[in-house]
Amino acid sequence: MLDLARLERLKLVRRPFSQRFLGWFLGVNYSRLPGIELGFENEDRIPEGPVIFAMNHTDRYNYWPFQYILWQQLDRFTTTWVKGKYYEGQFMARFMESMLQLPTVSRGYLITRDFLSVMKRTPTDREYALLREVIDARAVGDHADLPTPPDVPEMLLRKARDPMGVEFRPNHGDPAEHGEPDYADYICSLFQAMMAQFVELNTHAMRIGLDLLVFPQGTRSKRLLPGRIGISQIALHLKMPIVPVGCNGSDGVYPGASPFAGRGKIVYRVGEPIPYEELSAFHIGEPFVPFSARAERDHAKKFQGVADLIVDRIEPLLDSEYRRAELVSGESVTAGDQGSDRFV
Repeated sequence: MLDLARLERLKLVRRPFSQRFLGWFLGVNYSRLPGIELGFENEDRIPEGPVIFAMNHTDRYNYWPFQYILWQQLDRFTTTWVKGKYYEGQFMARFMESMLQLPTVSRGYLITRDFLSVMKRTPTDREYALLREVIDARAVGDHADLPTPPDVPEMLLRKARDPMGVEFRPNHGDPAEHGEPDYADYICSLFQAMMAQFVELNTHAMRIGLDLLVFPQGTRSKRLLPGRIGISQIALHLKMPIVPVGCNGSDGVYPGASPFAGRGKIVYRVGEPIPYEELSAFHIGEPFVPFSARAERDHAKKFQGVADLIVDRIEPLLDSEYRRAELVSGESVTAGDQGSDRFV
């Protein structure tokens, strides 16, 4: 299971052997089997120093050919943002860790995983909504009372535990009466500790010359989805240039869960980089803590403005079938399920 200890022991290196080893197998797949073609357009636009590659996310493996091309043609390596749930299985967690995949978490993910560790089931939609509302309020410093049994299980609020690296030791009375941390404070503290380590890993990656690879839309979709603000926060915090990349055709080469590529052509188009200076309209003139609820509340428009700009820059790099649906045919798009099931 993903926990704080795993985040703390993640080791990043400039030229990871694990990625080169996997790249050798990918090379065999791409070069020895007939009918696989990889295209890389405008690679000369990529600046020399470490950058944030921002790419659309069409399928499970569309970053593998990109990493392979970066290695083969430019001797560059990346650390990629992935969802925390992909670190749940022991084998997959070890694989992800060895490949320098950086797991992101959310308060919703922590609510769900902690609930599962205590109750041996995921929360119902109502339980999740009640808990999330209070935790979101507490995260920005607002007072909010926790729901009580039977709306949520009493064991969740009273059981001492440490499933993910931060202890919860509730008083058997009412924690509010004693001024002690309660369940909502515990989840907020856990999120703060894990995301602080996540930011440190991104900072270290930049320092040693690793590129970051981020999917701004946050979830897989053949058509480009609206951008989320995670990439904006790290870009403004680290002041790294953003390089938009359009991935075309990977969903046909990787149509399902199999990691073996089939016939088809994948084309990566590199857009003009977006240096930090170009984001001057969105600069934040005071220190802020990336991924904190207060920063996201106070600077929401600027974060979303950067995310929108990035998606706008990816758009023209895509073939028509991958562009945003509303720009092509008036179709509506959604970001996926909003319940707790998406975290497991």
